[in-house]
Amino acid sequence: MSDKQGDLPPRRASSRDELVQRTVDALSSPLEWKLEHFGHRFRNMLLPSRHKVIQCVENLRSVLFPGYFGYREFREDTIQHHVGAELDRTAYTLQEEIRHAVRFVADGDYERNYARLEDVEGVVDDFIECLPAVRRRLVADAQSCFEWDPAVFIPEAPVFCYPNMQAMINYRLAHELYIRGVPFIPRIITEHAHSLSGIDIHPGAQIGSPFFVDHGTGVVIGQTAIVGDRVRLYQGVTLGAIRFPLDPRTDRPIKGIPRHPIVEDDVVIYAESTILGRITVGRGSIIGANVFLAKSVPPESKVFAPPVRVGKLSKVEQREGIGDE
Repeated sequence: MSDKQGDLPPRRASSRDELVQRTVDALSSPLEWKLEHFGHRFRNMLLPSRHKVIQCVENLRSVLFPGYFGYREFREDTIQHHVGAELDRTAYTLQEEIRHAVRFVADGDYERNYARLEDVEGVVDDFIECLPAVRRRLVADAQSCFEWDPAVFIPEAPVFCYPNMQAMINYRLAHELYIRGVPFIPRIITEHAHSLSGIDIHPGAQIGSPFFVDHGTGVVIGQTAIVGDRVRLYQGVTLGAIRFPLDPRTDRPIKGIPRHPIVEDDVVIYAESTILGRITVGRGSIIGANVFLAKSVPPESKVFAPPVRVGKLSKVEQREGIGDE
């Protein structure tokens, strides 16, 4: 056989049918997890459907903001029919997907307590009841976008145009399910927004209202972060953890402990700043761009990265073309 680049490898002697059967046998065997019960549990369980969960979120967008998402051509006297029918249909689907998720983790030994099967109907009822409050927070988020972003000329535009609202609608819905002990589904919802907007918010984070993320790409907010009211973040900001205490029994990170920052009310954090650990950024503080912060700062603080030194090229540097593209 020729050694030229691009030549195809020799064809194996075994038939395609035999190859497929061996692969099927291997893929159908118990999953290769170190934790024993992960290897067989999938056989008799249905995980929640990502497609159905995401569709539920899309339906809920049209419930929270009729006319902005989904069906748009209804009259004022038919809005209740639209919202009622969509909400009823979505609640049924969501309940079934939550039931799959809860059944999958039932009787497992986890660091976090999840809802039980007998709780599922009540969880969905509580979730439906909280939707008006969720919308009030989202409207405040959209209003803050209009007020704080000079590029927004139409007050309604952030709701259906801006990535921060894409992320916040998903986050605020997911957070309500998360605090009610629903497994899997909250993270599906926020990761869907992450893939669309570039904004990564864990559903367990606690975020006040209004909240505004300008541009948004690369923003990360960790699970145990607490963010106050009227907070503004810019692209590339991380509210993350600096270390992970290990469980001496397993030598693995202890899950669920507070390890992300507390950002108090009226704080502004500019682009590409990294705030790490269980520290507090005091009320009314300003954190400039490209700051690395791993210790608490008091209220009304101003924290800036070292200034860039600006100088002129020497004649030698000019002659050698240093600085040219």
